[in-house]
Amino acid sequence: MIQPSESCLAVTTAAKAELRARALQCLCEADVAAKVAAVEALASAWGEGGVKLDTDAALSAVAAIPGRPLLPALVPPREVKHRSMASVEGRAAMIHALAHIEFNAINLALDAIWRFAGMPSEYYADWLRVAREEAYHFGLLATHLQTLGYAYGDFSAHNSLWELTEKTSDDIVARMALVPRMMEARGLDASPRTRAKLAQAGDEPAAAIIDIILRDEIGHVAIGNRWYGWLCQHRQLEPLATFAALAIRYKAPILRGPFNLEARRAAGFSEQELLALRQQE
Repeated sequence: MIQPSESCLAVTTAAKAELRARALQCLCEADVAAKVAAVEALASAWGEGGVKLDTDAALSAVAAIPGRPLLPALVPPREVKHRSMASVEGRAAMIHALAHIEFNAINLALDAIWRFAGMPSEYYADWLRVAREEAYHFGLLATHLQTLGYAYGDFSAHNSLWELTEKTSDDIVARMALVPRMMEARGLDASPRTRAKLAQAGDEPAAAIIDIILRDEIGHVAIGNRWYGWLCQHRQLEPLATFAALAIRYKAPILRGPFNLEARRAAGFSEQELLALRQQE
């Protein structure tokens, strides 16, 4: 695996105890196990009051982010091979795809912490919670993948989630609008079908993991909705019109049903938004 870059961030002794600087360090970490452990350590230290927060610190990474291992190989979505769920390999490929999504979700939560200065302290605490839970999800999936005889990196993967994260790196409104509220919310829609496929294939442990992920992801999308709404109010933007304009500007994927309206409602989508989605089904 790629070793973490010591030059990713020049950190002073004082900065090592600062949340956003530490989040950037975690983001730069290329070793998967080390990244997961670092996120857990940071979340624990924050909860114990051992980490300060400088919401206005000017931070910059001098190495490529996010840190990631050499494998999995990243390919366009159309080149990701689909396998039959009737085989162990097929189920493993599905679990691997989910693990890759969770790995990227760790990184996007960390990126939301370090990249955007000047937000309320609750914003950073929210995204640290997301990073911790995404790391937990990744661990569940990676461990289950090993019981099937495979490891993270054994299959190719696509990078669509992180690509939109990069596109929105210049605008926190676009980031909150399009990444948690669009890309991650698609996971709410897909979870019931994914769970059903795994259960039908006899993989009940994997189905149980999907239940945990769906429960937590509702909260993650809700955090995106919370801060998108806060930003729109703070900047006097009309949420629905702004979302539509940003989706066009950043060439976001077109949403296609079926939609998990119950989960989306629990995550804070308005009835007006849900009605618009129903009209697309």
